[in-house]
Amino acid sequence: MLSSSPLRIALLTYSTKPRGSVIHTLELAIALHALGHEVCVYALDKDGQGFERSLPCKVELIPAHPAPTDMDRLIRQRIQEFVDGVQQGDRPYDIYHAQDCLSANAITQLRTLNSRHVESSYLVRTVHHIEHYTSPYLQECQDRSIREADLCCCVSHHWQEQLMTHFDIHAPRVINGINTERFSAVPTGKEAALRERLGIRTEPSAPVFLTIGGIEPRKNSIQLLRAFADVLTVHPHAQLVIAGGATLFDYQPYRDQFFSEVAHLGISTDTSLILPGVIADEDLPVLYRTADAFVFPSVKEGWGMVILEAIASGLPVIVSHQPPFTEFLSPDQVLWVDPNNATAIAHSMLSVLSPSVRKPLIDASQNVLSTYTWTASALLHDNHYRQVLKSKEPLPTHEAGALSALPSL
Repeated sequence: MLSSSPLRIALLTYSTKPRGSVIHTLELAIALHALGHEVCVYALDKDGQGFERSLPCKVELIPAHPAPTDMDRLIRQRIQEFVDGVQQGDRPYDIYHAQDCLSANAITQLRTLNSRHVESSYLVRTVHHIEHYTSPYLQECQDRSIREADLCCCVSHHWQEQLMTHFDIHAPRVINGINTERFSAVPTGKEAALRERLGIRTEPSAPVFLTIGGIEPRKNSIQLLRAFADVLTVHPHAQLVIAGGATLFDYQPYRDQFFSEVAHLGISTDTSLILPGVIADEDLPVLYRTADAFVFPSVKEGWGMVILEAIASGLPVIVSHQPPFTEFLSPDQVLWVDPNNATAIAHSMLSVLSPSVRKPLIDASQNVLSTYTWTASALLHDNHYRQVLKSKEPLPTHEAGALSALPSL
C-alpha cells in the first residue's frame, strides 16, 4: 500500500481486444489498484463483450459503433466516442493516462470545451512507438497527442531518443512487466484440447513455431513466411502459428500480398500454416506451451511484451537484432536475427530445435523476468504522476482532497 494519499487515475485504451498497449493498460491498472489508487479503465468496446478478464478496479466500456471505411472519418468518430464516454463519468480524475493517440486527443478536445471532467486534471500519454502516417489528419492527431500532454512516458530508451529527436520532449522511461502467475511453463492439462481445436501437431517430427501479433507490415509477416518455407524443406511437417491480429488499422493490401506469397510458396493453410486469429484471454498462456519456439522478427515495436510472455512460458526466442529488444535482452538469452533476411531467420528457426541451443537460451533468459514486474512499473508510474502533479500550479482541489499534502520526492 502507498504511504502517500491515493490518486484518482483513469487509464484509457482504444480497445478491449488484446494488443500490447491494451494488455499494458490492464496489467498497470491491476498493479496501481493493488497499490491503493482509485483506478478506472476507459476502453472503446466494439462488440459489447468488454474485456475477457475481470478487473479489480472500475471499468467504463465506451460503445464503439460501426465506423466508415475512410480512416480519417473513423478516427474522428472514435475520438468523439471517447469524448462522450469520458463525459459520462461522475467526477474528474487527477490523472487521465492515455495509451494511444485516440484517447489522448479526446482529453485535449475536452480541454478545449472546458469540460468539468478535465478542468483540474492532467494528461499523461505513454508513447509506445511513433508511426509515420500517410494521412495528414492522423499524423496531426498523433503529434497533438504527444505535444499537448502534460507528461509523456516511454517504455524503452529507443523511443525516448525518438521523442527527443522528433519532438524535443524528454519522456521518462516506465517499464512493461510480465505476469508470471499467468504465464509459465507448467502445463495445466488444457494443452491437448487447444492443440486439437487449432490443429497443432504433437509428434517430434512436427516442430511448432509460434508468433503473436497477426499479419501486418511491422510484424514482418512475409519475411517470416519465407523463412518458414525454407524450414519446411528440412522439416516438412513443421507448423507456423500466427496468432492475434486485432487492430484499428486495415492492412488488407499487405494481407493480400501475404496470402499471394502463401500460394506461391505452396504452403498449406490447413496443415502447415495455422491462423487462429485473436486468441481468447484464457487460451493465450496455454497456446505458448503448445509451441517449440517463439519467432518474432518484428521491424518496429514499442517494446515487445510477447517476448517476455514466451520466455516465462519456457520457450526459446528468436528476435530481431535491433532496439528496443537489444535494450533488455542479451546474446545468451535469445537468438538474434536480421529481420530483412529470410534465410537467416530460417537458419535460426532450425538451430533453435537443437537441445544444445535451446536449453541454454531458456535457462539464461529466465533472469530477465524478475526485472520486469508490473508492481515495479506501477511504482514508477506513481512517482511520475506525483511529479507532474507537483509541477503544476495551482494544485487540483478535487472533492476527495487526495492531493492536499503531497510528499517530497
